[in-house]
Amino acid sequence: MIHPPGTPPVIGVIGGSGIYEIDGLENVRWQRVHSPFGVASDAVMHGELNGQKLVFLPRHGRGHRIPPSELNFRANIDVLKRCGVTEIISLSAVGSLKEELPPGTFVLVDQFIDRTFARVKSFFGTGCVAHVSMADPTCSRLMDALEGAAGDAGIEAVRGGTYLTMEGPQFSTRAESELYRSWGCSVIGMTNMPEAKLAREAEMCYATVAMVTDYDCWHDGHDDVTVEQVIKVLGENAERAKTLVQKVIPRLAGRQEACHAGCHTALDVAIITPPHARDSQMVASLDAVAGRVLGG
Repeated sequence: MIHPPGTPPVIGVIGGSGIYEIDGLENVRWQRVHSPFGVASDAVMHGELNGQKLVFLPRHGRGHRIPPSELNFRANIDVLKRCGVTEIISLSAVGSLKEELPPGTFVLVDQFIDRTFARVKSFFGTGCVAHVSMADPTCSRLMDALEGAAGDAGIEAVRGGTYLTMEGPQFSTRAESELYRSWGCSVIGMTNMPEAKLAREAEMCYATVAMVTDYDCWHDGHDDVTVEQVIKVLGENAERAKTLVQKVIPRLAGRQEACHAGCHTALDVAIITPPHARDSQMVASLDAVAGRVLGG
């Protein structure tokens, strides 16, 4: 039997600050996966929930060892692809840029503004050029599932919002924060770009659950927020995020068709370089990410 692209489903979860494991899984094992793009943040955790396979990667490594600008985003996405992952749920701690999104709110992001500048942002390059569409950077099907699962779990989740990705590791100046607010951004973080771009290149569905820990420095009460308060919210968010994952897995299990949003076929019309002009070493490194269309 020939399976459509992206099947059978394997759910990938990337855990942000405060999330270094997923509870309630069976047949759990950790595995170090090698990538031609370097070393990933950590080993990946394999497990199952009611028979559905799940692969978890702690974005910053267990113990939160790696800062945002030093994350090897390409290796992280590549190793998930090598583990068979077809859809990624990205769990990310963020600051709020809107009064109506207080600490503790989950935002199901549907747009990004990428303000990072020190990161490699594509698997492709000289020797094999590709341009994927990022008009709709998150998967509507995953968003539907997450919205329903949040309702099941009694978690306040706002659907829709723009995530401003800054370079970091320092937080914004007050002027920068006000600029991003004037652009209509909802939340600010340091990690979801180029993660979302690379997931699209790797033909995986991608959705962000942005978990608000505090207001950014624009807020009048920001200076009154203590580190202890932020850590408390971070921990509470992490526990609710784990519950959300447990609730959303059954909604994503058993899919037999490719994603209707086109995530699993994003490379069909993206690769520009003709076969005779492609660099063989680059093509070899793309065996997991783009093997479906490059013949790897």
